[in-house]
Amino acid sequence: MIFYFTGTGNTRWAAQQLAEATGDELRFIPDELGKGELHYTLKDGERLGFCFPTHGWQPPRIVREFIRKATFTLQPSDITHQPSYIYALTTCGDNMGYAMRIFDKELSQKGLHTDARFAIVMPESNVCFSFLHLDTDEKALRKVNAARQRMTHICQVVKECQRDVEELVKGAIPFTYTYIIGGYYNKHLITDRHFWVDAEACIQCGLCAKLCPVDDIKGTPPVWQHNERCTNCLACYHHCPRHAIHWGDMQRGQYVFRGER
Repeated sequence: MIFYFTGTGNTRWAAQQLAEATGDELRFIPDELGKGELHYTLKDGERLGFCFPTHGWQPPRIVREFIRKATFTLQPSDITHQPSYIYALTTCGDNMGYAMRIFDKELSQKGLHTDARFAIVMPESNVCFSFLHLDTDEKALRKVNAARQRMTHICQVVKECQRDVEELVKGAIPFTYTYIIGGYYNKHLITDRHFWVDAEACIQCGLCAKLCPVDDIKGTPPVWQHNERCTNCLACYHHCPRHAIHWGDMQRGQYVFRGER
């Protein structure tokens, strides 16, 4: 069973690679939260995976909410008598700081721990910091090609249920990234109050409302509900077909994973 969250498609792609390699079932975290009943019983020896993007060098708010609300019943393998295999993968623009440390802490509150932890560098999608910029097409292509090779290796590790594996990209100053810069980002910039729409450019297709994982957008042109649930995944911003949605006063481009080659 693989639980995943995605905004621009980077993490969905990684989760799909894992599902295809292992045969494990994919479950989208926002859909699961909408069901209300969040108890999961794993089959004999079944793997439990979590895939999520790094948001401001921390796990997304919606992923942390899911872990806190969900309960898991794990079964040891009848063949190896080993406990169920648990792994986590995060995607990031350049590095993920201590995002996995925070995720592991959330998981430990459920009495669980990861046997393997991975980070995959993918094209940048954050447009909320003045010092962050989307990658050029050439750089994005290099990242995706490198990620394809990394995923081949990661899928093999997960298929074989290799334990005590940690392959992360923490960066030069992970504490500063996660707890100082990321702390500010997650406290002050994870909000829908910076989004606005160019009504003249908007074609009222409703795609932004459909893609919003927390049901925060209503109507056409879109209106953000300020329901304090925005996780700043930027799905509305990046998927808008006319780039009518903006964040703050910075003029930035868009990025969506489309299987670049």
